[in-house]
This record gives sequence, C-alpha cells and structure tokens, in this order.
Amino acid sequence: MLVGVVVVEPARSWTNSVAPPLHDTDDQASTSAPIVRARFLRRPLTALDRSGGVRARLRDGGPIAVLPRWSRRSTEQGSARQTPPMDFGICVASRPADLPYIQLAESLGYTHCWMGDSQMLWSDVYAMLALAAERTTTMRIGTGVAVASTRPAPVTAAALATINQLAPGRVFCGIGTGNTAMRIMGHKPMPLAEFDEYLETLRPLLSGGEVSYRWRGKRAPIHHLMPDAGFVNFSDPIPLYVSAFGPRAMGIAARQGDGMITSVPPDPAAVARVRAALAAAKDSHSHSFTRSTFPLSTLTTVLVLQPGERLSSERVRRQTGAFAIAALHYAYEQWVQFGRRPGHQFDGVWDDYVELVETAPPGRRHLRIHAGHNCWVEPDEAHFVTPELISRTCLVGRPDDLAERIRALETAGLDQLVILPPLAEKEAVIREFAEQVIPLLTAEA
Repeated sequence: MLVGVVVVEPARSWTNSVAPPLHDTDDQASTSAPIVRARFLRRPLTALDRSGGVRARLRDGGPIAVLPRWSRRSTEQGSARQTPPMDFGICVASRPADLPYIQLAESLGYTHCWMGDSQMLWSDVYAMLALAAERTTTMRIGTGVAVASTRPAPVTAAALATINQLAPGRVFCGIGTGNTAMRIMGHKPMPLAEFDEYLETLRPLLSGGEVSYRWRGKRAPIHHLMPDAGFVNFSDPIPLYVSAFGPRAMGIAARQGDGMITSVPPDPAAVARVRAALAAAKDSHSHSFTRSTFPLSTLTTVLVLQPGERLSSERVRRQTGAFAIAALHYAYEQWVQFGRRPGHQFDGVWDDYVELVETAPPGRRHLRIHAGHNCWVEPDEAHFVTPELISRTCLVGRPDDLAERIRALETAGLDQLVILPPLAEKEAVIREFAEQVIPLLTAEA
C-alpha cells in the first residue's frame, strides 16, 4: 500500500523529506534494464501506448494505430463542465466489511477506489477487488498500490485482467516496491533496478502481449494462452500508475507508466516540484507525454473544520491521526535504513517516539512500527499527533478554504486527490467532504 507523506520545507529539498514507498538511494542504482520485447496476439487488441495513446494491431499483423487516450480534460474540453477540477478517489484498507463504504463513495461521486495491498495487515487485495467489481457500476477500481515484491509479474497481470473481466474498462494497476508490506516482514522494499525490470515485464502482460520472462535463472517467452475464453480481459486497457517519489523512481514512472501515484503534502509548491521532476524525467526518455496523458495522483486525508474548531480538537485528531502518524512511522524507517534525519515537522516528538519504538526487541521491532497502520492510532502514540503534524500531512480547513486550496493544487499540476481516512471515521470524512467541499468546486468548474 502507498504509505506516509513527503513533507516539504522551504529551505529543504523535497527529495530528502519524509517520503513513502520508493527510495531513491545509491544501493538501488540501476543499469539499463533488460529489453523485453512484446508481441500482440492473434486477435484485435488494444493497449496503452507509451506515448499516452491507445494502440491497436490488426488481426493480420498490420501497422499499429495510435488513438487518443481517454482524458477527463480532453473529453470535457469546450463544454459546460459539471465536474470538479480534478478527480477524487478513496484509498481503502482492504476489508470485506467495508464494501458498503465503497458503494457509499461511488454514490457520493468519488471516481476511483484504490485498494490497499499488504498481506500481513489486511485482507487480500484481489479478492476485495473482485467483490468491489460486483458492487460498483461506474467507479474505477484498482490496486493502491500492488506490491511488486510479493507476486511475480505474470501473477499480477492475470489477477488484474481477471478483475477487468468483471468490471470491463474500469480497472487500473497502481504498483510500488512494497514499503510496508515488506518491512512488516522484516525485509526491505524491492530495489529500484528490480522494480524497473518488473515493470518492463508487467506492462506488455497487462495488454495481453508476450514477453521474454526470466524466472529462477531461466528465460523463456510467455503470454496468456486463453485470452478469449472468458478468463481474462485484455481488450479494455488497464492503465499502469507507478508509485514514485525520488527522481530516479520518477524516471521509471515516466518511462513505464501511464501516470503516477505519490504522496506529496497538500501544498501547491510541492506539487509543482513533482511536475518539474517529471518534466525532467520526460526529457531524458525518447517518448513524450503531457499532463493530459500522464495524470498525477496524491494520497492524503481531508477534514472539514466546523465553525471555530481547532486542529487540537478531539474530532480533528480522531479523523486525521491515523494518516498523520503514518508519516512518523515512515520517518523512523528512513532514519534506520538510510540515516535520514526527519524535518522540523517532528520537532518535540521525535526523540520520545524513537525511545518508544526501541523498547521493542530489535528482532521483533518490525512488528511494532506499523501497528494500526493508516487504520487507527495506537494509544501509546496518540500524544505524537500534534496540530503541527496534522497541518503538514493532511488537508484540513473550512469548506471555502479547502476549495481554494484544491483549486491551487489542480493549477500546480495535481489531477486526483486520493483520500485515506481512519477506519472508524471514514464514512463521515468522505460524506462531509463530498457534501460541503466538492459542490463548491463543481459550481465554479
């Protein structure tokens, strides 16, 4: 699952700030990834082209036709738009009991459901996506994000193509190296060089192509043998959204992905820095993309303040604490693995937090760090959820203020806000935002 937040400070590079899953570190330096050649099968087939279009090869093997890729902006351009300036999605800690929550989000107008994947925390992500596919009709559903290091690329492709058979054209693949999923088992996330090779394999498989696949030291050609028998759906494209934070990871996203999912602060300057980094990554690759063909999504949580309410109120802490404390968890992981001292957002709590975590024996500490991960705040961590931490990691304000900030985020280059509330408060959070903030954006769109 996508976790944590990047915290940007004026005098500090965002790439050195608190950031979740992908790590831009020297020990993950990558040489050029192996070339994987894809061929298309014997039937009409569409796949997202790396230029951002849709490519279709004819049955007789004729030339590839590149068609414009679907885009909210392109389909609405020139018309009286009745939608907000960006998409709003939810991120869900996979749990069968929360299927009605997903249906509620769809009824409120949320466009995407990003289902969390972390095998030692929640329910199985693909079982949950299958259930969600049967209970939704318009919402786009996908992994938020799938963990590359726990499943071979052919398994991931087959799982998503199966969901695409249940919800044709509504499925996407968000994927990352596995920050929490691997760390809670005492292991590091997948190195970026391996991740790049993984995506090089996964991308053609998601569109029904053939790849030269290496497994346990042997390389062989593979493709799905029964694509037309109702087992899978490759005809409707499955967009690939890469989880990325540092410049090298963004280079991978630009080269391999159809979009990017990250977790920047609710700050237009931070979004602009990400867009600038993507532009720099684009310039280093042969293909090109524009904002309309390469959407940027960010994970956060939101809260609509009541009149006179302060960040120190119990309701604010209850509805934002789980997401805010995840930033502290991630900062500790970065400090232990890379020696990265956290920024000023943790002033006053950092030393006490480290002391608390390190009361756990080293061999079992990985089981302690992510307790309650993005679902609730452990009682002994509640005092670390300060107003300063909330303001730097979450999007909190009165309705008019939130609408103004969201318009600024959209102008800076953000295309989707993905909301992750705590378990006990999730319905209230998304309902208040949908009823009090989104109409303000829709009215001016």
